[in-house]
Amino acid sequence: MGDHKEQPLRVGAAVRRRRRALQLTLAVVAERSGLSVPFLSQVENDRARPSTSSLEKVADALRTTAVELLAAADPACSVDVVRADGTEPLPHPQTRSLVRGHHQMHASEFTGDHDAGREFQYRNDQLMYVADGAVEIEAEGRAYRLGRGDTLYLTGGVRHRWRAAESDTRVIVVAVAEHIEAVRDRPRR
Repeated sequence: MGDHKEQPLRVGAAVRRRRRALQLTLAVVAERSGLSVPFLSQVENDRARPSTSSLEKVADALRTTAVELLAAADPACSVDVVRADGTEPLPHPQTRSLVRGHHQMHASEFTGDHDAGREFQYRNDQLMYVADGAVEIEAEGRAYRLGRGDTLYLTGGVRHRWRAAESDTRVIVVAVAEHIEAVRDRPRR
């Protein structure tokens, strides 16, 4: 019970990701597939399950296959447990994903040393939490040292690099998923 693999698939998010990757509107996909915009919207929001025939039409409109869309589908679960003991022991350093599938949030756990020379710049916001040990982070020309329990928030686009400052350091990084474009609120007119 509660196993991620037992859940039925939700194809809507896969359809939306593919459509956005191709920079298509729902209207264009509707025109190409012969399906209505409201129906496609319901599919993308998992309020309607397309028949095999409809899924094939959507896939053709998105220049892919129904099989590919199903392979990229998310399990239909609102709760998923990722057990620590379910991973293969790897030599340090190691990275472990804490969220399975394609969701609006991504989270990873980094254990051990990290390549301090590697610079990162993500499109979307992220939060770093030091679970154990300490890290040294360089961001926007400033250096920060974080210890156990400290967090650092980085807005999208900030270049940064970091390294473990102590052995057995564990860092949790939570971010808005890369396939989601985080946009700032624009003033309404």
